[in-house]
Amino acid sequence: MDERIKVYEEKMQKTYEHLESDYLGIRAGRANPHVLDKLRVDYYGTPTPIQQVGNVTVPEARMIQIAPWEKSLIREIEKAIMASDIGITPSNDGSVIRLVFPELTEERRKDLVKDVKKKAEECKVAIRNIRRDGNDAFKKLAKEISEDEVKQLEEELQKITDKFIKEADKLMEAKSKEILTV
Repeated sequence: MDERIKVYEEKMQKTYEHLESDYLGIRAGRANPHVLDKLRVDYYGTPTPIQQVGNVTVPEARMIQIAPWEKSLIREIEKAIMASDIGITPSNDGSVIRLVFPELTEERRKDLVKDVKKKAEECKVAIRNIRRDGNDAFKKLAKEISEDEVKQLEEELQKITDKFIKEADKLMEAKSKEILTV
């Protein structure tokens, strides 16, 4: 593959991977420890991921349990969860924190699907913008290479763009189906 194309393909790959990681944080009625991925706890003045200050487990289908390695961190972890947008109130018994996920209502599921579609659309727009940047760069190369080569580069970039857009659509469909499955 042409090095000039590889740069844009890597950018598209990163955009797609970002969508995948966003989707991991969207809960679908089951407890998923990834909803805690973006949360940070103040650990001796340093914002630290919850997974690095305690043991995160899923003992039941709709419960996440966090056992901090230091009991003094329970308050900090609770504060981080309360300040987040996951919408679950933590409960603790002095040694572990439990997050119980309620059943999703039909309305909430539809809202989540809308959010999933919005994130997929943002991803596809970003991929198309990368394609546009690539095509602009190829047009500037027209002074150094032939028009046929420019066309060939643009066509190759279009194929890669189509591939990533199709992948984003597949991912969106799978996540939507997962959310709507009761």
